[in-house]
Amino acid sequence: MFRTIILFLMHTDPIVFYIFVIFTGSAILATLALYARQALIVGYIIWGILLGPSCFAIVANTSLINNISQIGIIFLLFLLGLNLQPQDLLRTMRKTTVVTVVSSLIFGLCGFALAHAFGFQFLENLLIGASVMFSSTIIGLKLLPTTVLHHKHAGEVMVSILLLQDLMAIVVLLVLQGWSQGDTSLVDIALLILSLPLLIAFAYIFEQYILIKLIRRFNKIQEYIFLVTIGWCLGMAELATVLGLSHEIGAFIGGVVLASSPIARFIAESLKPLRDFFLVIFFFSLGASLKLSVLYTILIPATLLAAIMLLIKPFMFKYLMVKVGEEKGLSLEIGFRLGQISEFSLLIAVFALNVGAISEKASILIQAATILTFMVSSYFIVLTYPTPIAVSDRLRRD
Repeated sequence: MFRTIILFLMHTDPIVFYIFVIFTGSAILATLALYARQALIVGYIIWGILLGPSCFAIVANTSLINNISQIGIIFLLFLLGLNLQPQDLLRTMRKTTVVTVVSSLIFGLCGFALAHAFGFQFLENLLIGASVMFSSTIIGLKLLPTTVLHHKHAGEVMVSILLLQDLMAIVVLLVLQGWSQGDTSLVDIALLILSLPLLIAFAYIFEQYILIKLIRRFNKIQEYIFLVTIGWCLGMAELATVLGLSHEIGAFIGGVVLASSPIARFIAESLKPLRDFFLVIFFFSLGASLKLSVLYTILIPATLLAAIMLLIKPFMFKYLMVKVGEEKGLSLEIGFRLGQISEFSLLIAVFALNVGAISEKASILIQAATILTFMVSSYFIVLTYPTPIAVSDRLRRD
């Protein structure tokens, strides 16, 4: 009887049904997690595993959910840009460039060595190493209190490192794209270097001469401000992809050029619920995308890879940041907040598999290790450091 009802609901409207099961189940697991004083994010991922194709297959079309969930990342980066002044970000990035490049090389070498030890091919070793170089923008910023992100040095340091890593990840994706087309993609990389300042210039000019004037003219109509803001965010995201960049980079730039506007704080508060709605879907999709049938074949290397990254990243970030003049306590906290593998790694794993650069086994290895680090890292951060979703009143900071 129950399965008959489920099948009936699935055939009415798949999108409505997926949203229903994601949020109803996530609400139940979130309640249990709060009673058990556990991190909510882990519950979302576990719910995705249970309902995904590898388990009960209630949500069979994970590609649809993945596409919807990407909107949450776009809004997250847009809101991030809204709360950062360009001059402060540039000043911090000068210091963190060395930290980002050196740490990425070290993490990449560790990933390469482990993949080689388990007998993967040379190209697979390279891509496994490349995939573990980056940290998660979503975990890092979602679990960072808003007051820290807006007003404290820790927020500026984390943002600058994550942005540089995102640009490096985009270069890896461009090289993969060029490899699949039979060329070296050097032209694409050169165009990327030119397209970024071009996008920034367009955003600044459009904001100064059109967007800000419209906002000032109709700033008393909140519905209009909300509509124009979403249009600007998604428009910049799409324009970025036309220029060879990512949706996230475009959304971030769109937010940065609005940061000096007096209405920026109102826009940020208005979009927070929308961002959180899509981020729940994102974490659910992570679990739903994991193929349990292949997982057991790479469980040992995936667990080792995840463990190595979880152990090495925090202390390597601490060591490098202390070397450039940061405080030890702050450096270690930032290290733990950046101590996981990135959602870009999932994208690299899927894209590399689609173009035939790596085997399914290597792709699942990257995905499994990434999700494991997501779960362990977010759990540790929520129980140790101030976050907006801490189960402890002492650590809860919005």
